[in-house]
Amino acid sequence: MRDLSCKKILVAGGAGFLGSHLCERLLGEGHEVICVDNFFTGSKENLRAIEKHPRFEILRHDISCPLSIEVDEIYNFACPASPLHYQYDPIQTMKTSVLGAMHLLELSKRLRSKIFQASTSEVYGDPTVHPQPEEYWGNVNPIGFRSCYDEGKRCAETLFFDYWRQSAVRIKLGRIFNTYGPRMHPNDGRVVSNFIVQALSGQPLTIYGDGTQTRSFCYVDDLIDVIIKLMNTDDSITGPINIGNPTEYTISELAEQIREMTGSRSPIIYKPLPSDDPKQRRPDISKAKALLGWQPKVGVEQGLRETIAYFEGVLSGEGLESPIP
Repeated sequence: MRDLSCKKILVAGGAGFLGSHLCERLLGEGHEVICVDNFFTGSKENLRAIEKHPRFEILRHDISCPLSIEVDEIYNFACPASPLHYQYDPIQTMKTSVLGAMHLLELSKRLRSKIFQASTSEVYGDPTVHPQPEEYWGNVNPIGFRSCYDEGKRCAETLFFDYWRQSAVRIKLGRIFNTYGPRMHPNDGRVVSNFIVQALSGQPLTIYGDGTQTRSFCYVDDLIDVIIKLMNTDDSITGPINIGNPTEYTISELAEQIREMTGSRSPIIYKPLPSDDPKQRRPDISKAKALLGWQPKVGVEQGLRETIAYFEGVLSGEGLESPIP
């Protein structure tokens, strides 16, 4: 007889940076986990510790195509999240965000299962309100180079709430701000991984813009904690809820801290700021505190220490293949 406390859970994008951490945590809680991934940016290397677990299964599938499976809960993390990767094939990025969301929502509707959408702070665009509360509608360019991701995620949010209103689908929606930690891809183009890899390799640390633009960085363990908390709330709490660390750093401050922590003598160089790159980004996490009793526990120095140690291992010979074909 099946243990009713053991859920069968689908994690779309489960071989990615965040998805693999979620799969591991859910297995640790005693659940069955099915990882669905097309392995464009995800990697089996991320699943090495759990790939032979008796309650874990890997299914190669692209969610821009329909999926038929029987599960109790669904987490949707399936979409490239760094500009380098999502701009490689912008049409496929939009298909993954929009068609993928629709296919998983249809599955959730049929199964009457809860479904979590990993949305993003990018729905706020280059914000004119700071910090960003969930009520802010954003300032997004609909036709720029980043639009395939920004608008794809915005459209996915629309679909989630339309399915909730029209079909009573049991949705949960979290807007994820910059997250970092072990299993980031060394070539993903994001600022934390870029700086660490450059510092460890003796290359110049590259800042795009003048370095005064700000970001807020959440360690991956804190992020997984709050996502599971949100999924376990009753159906009255749908989100959107901002998920991130409200401590704000300039890009220059982050570069200096990573250079100091790695003992690197790499110089810092400056290049032009990419188009539509946000000038400031910090979450208002009042709702996460009030509704979920959550706030981040891991400070940036501690999180960076763990992340630097991971990249030291990667660069010493356990490097990952580039996900770009």
